[in-house]
Amino acid sequence: MADGTKIEWTDATWNPITGCAVVSPGCTNCYAMKLAGTRLKNHESRKGLTKDTKAGPVWIGEVRFNRKWLDQPLRWSKPRMIFVCAHGDLFAEGVDQVWIDHVFAVMALAPQHTFQVLTKRPERMREYMLGMSSRRSFIAGYGALVRGGNLPDHYETAYEAIAKPLPNVWLGVSVEDQRRADERIPVLLETPAAVRWISAEPLLGPVDLRNLRRYNPKGAPWIDGLRGLVTRGAYLARSPDECCISTSVTIPGELPNLNWVVAGGESGLGARPMHPDWARSLRDQCAAAGVPFLFKQWGEWVPQVGAVDGWTIPDDPEISRIDHRDWEGDHWGEPYRPMWCDDRDDDTVSRVGKRYAGRLLDGIEHNGFPEVRR
Repeated sequence: MADGTKIEWTDATWNPITGCAVVSPGCTNCYAMKLAGTRLKNHESRKGLTKDTKAGPVWIGEVRFNRKWLDQPLRWSKPRMIFVCAHGDLFAEGVDQVWIDHVFAVMALAPQHTFQVLTKRPERMREYMLGMSSRRSFIAGYGALVRGGNLPDHYETAYEAIAKPLPNVWLGVSVEDQRRADERIPVLLETPAAVRWISAEPLLGPVDLRNLRRYNPKGAPWIDGLRGLVTRGAYLARSPDECCISTSVTIPGELPNLNWVVAGGESGLGARPMHPDWARSLRDQCAAAGVPFLFKQWGEWVPQVGAVDGWTIPDDPEISRIDHRDWEGDHWGEPYRPMWCDDRDDDTVSRVGKRYAGRLLDGIEHNGFPEVRR
């Protein structure tokens, strides 16, 4: 764990559980996986959790409960945003449910902090959250033990806190492309939570969060700026062949929606480039819906000179290497080109490294956050 981090959307990381398994393309260049198999491979919290391959270290699917780090947030009095299991997945297949209970007990006893949970296993997260009420006594008991003894006041505090979704726990899913959005976001919306969010990083393809019948047959929008009202009947077409309905009816409703969107490109060795229009589209969708948007980084790759207003690539071989890729045809091609790539000049990106790429999207730094509730 670390009190302080370079991750732009959080203040600290907390790793009561380490280890994971590769489940989708977004895992390919996982920084936690690479660290666990290199610099931290002999650390007690990581040892034996990866195997060496030609492509580098790869998770083997085993997980580890780091009990000595469990009470770390309880020792931090100053409020922080805390990324939970930054080097693992709280809802990974091998994580014992009792371990998850311990983690939620600590979060219930630390209302001064905001805990940011991110998973690629939304089904298990939904199952756990829907069954939490039946485990209140267990969770509260673990909370009292972690606090330093089975004290009635700590038990009661935890027991009362988890009667409903903890207001200081934000539940999110990783969404690297449209397929993962289609699979994971609907499950997230069925999960009890005070705040629901997505991390579209590394962004490996365009992601449409709007009310598209093709991806959301129930007609419920994933992001809805009306907050508490449900708009039905209005959606945008993905292609000229689809009918575009312009009328809408607004009715009272309690359907959940996304409360926060984080997006960013990939960094590190072997990083895959992100088309600038993918990030712009998410930014614009969030702006239209009134949902906070945070652009974390370009990563290793940035648009060609002129694609970002007011920004140019320095003419320095150590910074702007001769490593330009023209991603046309099959890469940026149909069915996305008409919607996602209006200007073919934007197709060329350059590898300059995360430091020089920065995080300005069309000259603006986007740092949107949901309202913090204590």
